[in-house]
Amino acid sequence: MEKIIYGIQQVGLGVSNLEEAWKWYINLLGFDVKIFDDDTVAELMLPYTGGEPQQRHAILALNLQGGGGLEIWQYKERTPLPPKFPVKLGDLGIFAAKIKSPDIEAAFNFLKSKGVILGDLVNSPEGKPHFYISDPFGNTLEVYEDKSTFLNEGRSTSGIGGAIVGVSQMERSVKFYTKVLGYDRVVYNKSGKFDDFACLPAGNENFHRVLLTHSDTRKGSFSELFGQSFIELVQPLDRVPVKILQDRFWGDLGFIHLCFDVKNMDQFERECNELGFPFTVNSNIKHSDKGSFDMGEAAGHFTYIEDPDETLVEFVETHFLPIYKPLGIKVNFQNRRPYKSVPRWMIKLLRFKRVKKV
Repeated sequence: MEKIIYGIQQVGLGVSNLEEAWKWYINLLGFDVKIFDDDTVAELMLPYTGGEPQQRHAILALNLQGGGGLEIWQYKERTPLPPKFPVKLGDLGIFAAKIKSPDIEAAFNFLKSKGVILGDLVNSPEGKPHFYISDPFGNTLEVYEDKSTFLNEGRSTSGIGGAIVGVSQMERSVKFYTKVLGYDRVVYNKSGKFDDFACLPAGNENFHRVLLTHSDTRKGSFSELFGQSFIELVQPLDRVPVKILQDRFWGDLGFIHLCFDVKNMDQFERECNELGFPFTVNSNIKHSDKGSFDMGEAAGHFTYIEDPDETLVEFVETHFLPIYKPLGIKVNFQNRRPYKSVPRWMIKLLRFKRVKKV
């Protein structure tokens, strides 16, 4: 069976105060639909948590206008560490999450009124308007124009549409994101100084910059909700980049992983092994007799690999997900045809999981 990528499910974000961080992302960016709330021990991430299981609290939240979600993650029994140095554009790892916007001018004006804008509303090398913001916790996000919505709720921003990832060798990173993750179309490939980077740390330096997307329209599962996504690879040309999570744990402060919703995990494992990117974490080493790892109210199979610069990429093959518990509406993905999408009416029921603005 062939591997299937349905889209970016979520970007992981390590924080020191989950409730405070989620409140900000609800009120300013609309991530108000809670998919799961998991307060347990991370037992399987030992390669990235100092070799010890770690107590943690994680919430996955969506913006139903479309795009991936945000997994907000907090350690419970240790103080999460910030980067050991001021993070610069192009440092190795996830520098920024990309946020979709169906009304870019309204989004800019709203977020400007909240005092979180970095720079101005400008065009990217593709010629499309975008801008950058900073959350109160030091994380950078790019808001870019994407007029498509899954569910138009009149908001100026939608969900996650990709990430900006720092790399050290562009050619090998492009190969990874193309061969492993299906980002096979180059939107632009440019080098030099860029006016739209000027507002970012070290943004006046020279960079090699490649924006990738997928040429296929992804089908099945929640693909219609996730929509099209982009990976922007950024390599500094004036300095040697350093690893953002250097000498820190997965789950420490900042962006911690990029997660994809997938099908046929065994095929992913075979292909990743052949390409030289083996699974470093695999939940199948501890699962129920039905082959599923408990993820709060949901269940499935998750794995991790590292990109060529050790940025963490997660794969999740969901087996079971409750949609609306009062009516017993749930999805068993193991019994569904792989390219059959979850019905729109069913996804719309996730509105009943919405948390009010606080």
